[in-house]
Amino acid sequence: MNVIPTLQPIVFEELVRGALREDLGRAGDLTTDALIEATATCRARIVARRPGQVAGGAVAAMAFTLLDPRLAVRQPAADGSEVHAGAAVLELEGPARAILSGERVALNLLGHLSGIATLTASYVRAVAGSGARVVCTRKTTPLLRGLEKHAVRCGGGANHRFGLDDGVLIKDNHLALVGGVAAAVRRARAAVGHMVKLEVEADTLAQVEEALAAGVDAILLDNMDLATLREAVRLIDRRCLAEASGGIDLGTAAAVAATGVDLLSVGALTHSAPWLDLSLEIDRCGAAEV
Repeated sequence: MNVIPTLQPIVFEELVRGALREDLGRAGDLTTDALIEATATCRARIVARRPGQVAGGAVAAMAFTLLDPRLAVRQPAADGSEVHAGAAVLELEGPARAILSGERVALNLLGHLSGIATLTASYVRAVAGSGARVVCTRKTTPLLRGLEKHAVRCGGGANHRFGLDDGVLIKDNHLALVGGVAAAVRRARAAVGHMVKLEVEADTLAQVEEALAAGVDAILLDNMDLATLREAVRLIDRRCLAEASGGIDLGTAAAVAATGVDLLSVGALTHSAPWLDLSLEIDRCGAAEV
């Protein structure tokens, strides 16, 4: 079962405030303020124009409520749920100016995060039945990592490390400077706490054997062809986690998962996901609107 943690407002409030400041600029929403009376109210919905997976509902809602806390916001499609074209993702009722002025920031964030969740769900479906999990990487938009990784979870995927500080991943450039897998693992084990997991990137089967001898927690099998992946999984024999990485797309994911790896690491989940197409539709306006 994929558990989606609740996003706490403190995690994303500063981001949403910054996005609103960027959009409102020095003088605010000139168009809305000129056309809509301050007392006008309305009902509106954010709807999906295409089927997809929802992520970031609370983030989008804050784009409206920061502008006017009197706005009532309801999320009929919870994060992690699948919606059909035409389904309402958010429902809004209250001051019309706040709804119109917050629209673009809300749609930008919700469309981006839901797009990540939707693409992730496609990968999860592609490897269904294999036992392998689809995980994201650190190839994220600067300052949006927490939200983008939340979106991956909403699509049924799992998270790799969040940053450089929550796990040791010894990659090829580290090995080039240290002098080999055994030396790198020894140094890392001596430097970090007992709760920290240690993974080594392996480009060859020889490096896989070195990593196993060093007692690592996981091996990242980088850019290996299917035959080499299968042999690497045989060598690992469940002594640690086997993670496939490099060049995996929707066309190859099922075949990679079939080699027996535990994890498929896919950078495209966060760096190449198309946005989910969403729009804001006004349902009903109060009498005070011009």
